[in-house]
Amino acid sequence: MRLHDYLEFHAREQPGADFAILGDRRVSYAEADVEANRLANAFADAGLRKGDRFAFLSKNSIEYPIMYYAASKAGVVPVPLNFRLAPPEWTYIVNDSQAKMLISAAEYVEAVDGVRGEMETVGRCIAIDGAGEPDWQDYRAWVDDQPATAPEVDVAESDDFCQMYTSGTSGRPKGAIITHSGVTAQLVQLAPVFSLKRGDRDLIVAPFYHIAAAVTGFAVVNSGACLYIHEDFVPPAVVAALSEERIIATTLVPAMIQACLVFVPDIAERSYDTLETVAYAASPIAEQTLRRAIEVFKCDFVQAYGMTELTGVATVLSKNDHELALDSRSELLLSAGRAALSTQVRIVDEDDNPVAAGAIGEIVVRGPQVMKGYWNLPDETDEALRGGWMHTGDAGIIDEEGYIYIRDRVKDMIVSGGENVYPNVVENTLFQHPSIADVAVIGVPDQQWGETVKALVVLREGETATEEEVIDFCRDKMGGFERPRSVDFVSELPRNATGKVLKRVLREPYWEGHARRVAGA
Repeated sequence: MRLHDYLEFHAREQPGADFAILGDRRVSYAEADVEANRLANAFADAGLRKGDRFAFLSKNSIEYPIMYYAASKAGVVPVPLNFRLAPPEWTYIVNDSQAKMLISAAEYVEAVDGVRGEMETVGRCIAIDGAGEPDWQDYRAWVDDQPATAPEVDVAESDDFCQMYTSGTSGRPKGAIITHSGVTAQLVQLAPVFSLKRGDRDLIVAPFYHIAAAVTGFAVVNSGACLYIHEDFVPPAVVAALSEERIIATTLVPAMIQACLVFVPDIAERSYDTLETVAYAASPIAEQTLRRAIEVFKCDFVQAYGMTELTGVATVLSKNDHELALDSRSELLLSAGRAALSTQVRIVDEDDNPVAAGAIGEIVVRGPQVMKGYWNLPDETDEALRGGWMHTGDAGIIDEEGYIYIRDRVKDMIVSGGENVYPNVVENTLFQHPSIADVAVIGVPDQQWGETVKALVVLREGETATEEEVIDFCRDKMGGFERPRSVDFVSELPRNATGKVLKRVLREPYWEGHARRVAGA
């Protein structure tokens, strides 16, 4: 199976059904398939061949899912860019992936132009809704003249489907390569849990550059249902859609659920008669928030745990698990659930030996959804996939029923509002501050975002700096979600015998009293 097989099937079987809705714009399955064919042919006409990479930069749009299906048909590999990153971060990803083309929404053209001269492999830039932009080709003019039939490209299920960037403790983003077999296996794995029917509407709010939103969108199309897309997350608009637009399901991060409950005054006065399921991911949800959300929305809740390298999902806390937790076993709300269909999950020690139930170790995963590897990083790939298991970097336990509980991180990644923040990226920036002698960045608990970024700073002798100055120093150098929200000044950082900063020691006082010490992957 290839991803585009699903689109082509539903375009044949229900051509007039809604593929996607955004505002006043509606696109049918037949129209989406033709648009994907035209874009696939445009890739070929521009000289992209099977396996070539291209970058895509946009907020949510109807063009976004169509882009994934067009790339699938053409055998080319999208590299979605996080629009919240700073332009130098886009440049690194573009250059590392060797992207030959950049397609961008018009609102980012000016920012891209500021770093375009540093993008070494990009030969062509395409602007969506950007007619008249100097040195940019207009997307509609580029696509509309192409043939409406699918290109003849031999795309196999073992071929690369997309390359999504994630980082590690080295601080340099790594391109996780997802194959067609990986993404289609994930859709099969999710079908029993996130069931939709033809004609159902799924509200897409999370950004399509993220694996969770992308796979959710693919699962919707897999079912022949409708993508009801919001460009960005706006709490009143989300609540209005859930109550007024016949939405059956949606996927949110807990910070979004919390924001809807807090910032929409009439949320409890509305009716959500059609809403059946709210899925949440990227962090655990506070029991009080979950109970309030269930009281308001009166629907099922499902939690998923995973990571980009796992094409999204490894374990699921099902709607039945939630009912059981709210009835008599509240401790299950701290769990990340049990292994998804055709997935194996283990807890292992430092030598990769399985540990006993209840003993803490690293969570490792094996299944058909595991990534192919990291782009041009064989050593990192071998390390992450050693023994045939994806090493998540999360420390946890497994109980006798197979429920996984995340306790801490082997790696130091921070998850804030569903976005991954890599401490080394922030630390490397802060080390450039003339007053800073030493620095460590950790995640601390936050009711709205799950975790936020805190910098612990040691100043040079005789130097001074304020919290505001340190935060402002990062402003133009990284995305807003990556910048520290708070700064503590300390005399020294705790280190082990080899000089490594003991971040678990640093985190401990901030997480005291919290049953779960990290926000999730």
